[in-house]
Amino acid sequence: MNPGYRFCPVCATGLAEISAAEDGGDKVRLRCPACGWTHWNNPTPVLAAVLECTDRDGQLLLARNAAWPGKSFGLITGFMEAGETPQEGITREVAEETSLVAESVALIGVYDFQRMNQVIIAYHVRAHGEIRLSPELAEYRLFEPARVKCWPAGTGYALADWLRVRGVEPQWVEWGRAT
Repeated sequence: MNPGYRFCPVCATGLAEISAAEDGGDKVRLRCPACGWTHWNNPTPVLAAVLECTDRDGQLLLARNAAWPGKSFGLITGFMEAGETPQEGITREVAEETSLVAESVALIGVYDFQRMNQVIIAYHVRAHGEIRLSPELAEYRLFEPARVKCWPAGTGYALADWLRVRGVEPQWVEWGRAT
């Protein structure tokens, strides 16, 4: 259960794990024993970009988040803003995090990332321009598609699917190792 919710936002009573009948049967969720409010804990949609740099011979840009330990690199990711489509959101995230200009955006697929209670909507973004990272990214690396290594989690599966469509059999690394 989500430890972030301790009290009911309606009546301030402490929440408890309570089983209740829902469509499909009983389900244990954080619920308010006083007023019946339910914390649904639905997954958060996250946008991800397999970022192909068209002005750098089609190399892929992977970045390391400043908050990540070690030297792991991953896809450009971020959250949708209210009022934008997923395509608009990933275009914005690419611009905010790398300063690159998106030329095209194409859906790769949708992936679960249950460890973080997220659903990842992954896109292939072809982009160009001068790379200037936002403060949330510590560094980036460019990879030829055939040399990039995938990781066994949500965005890593998206990258692997993108590679397979291009006739490249993905290479895998263990989670947490440098790419």
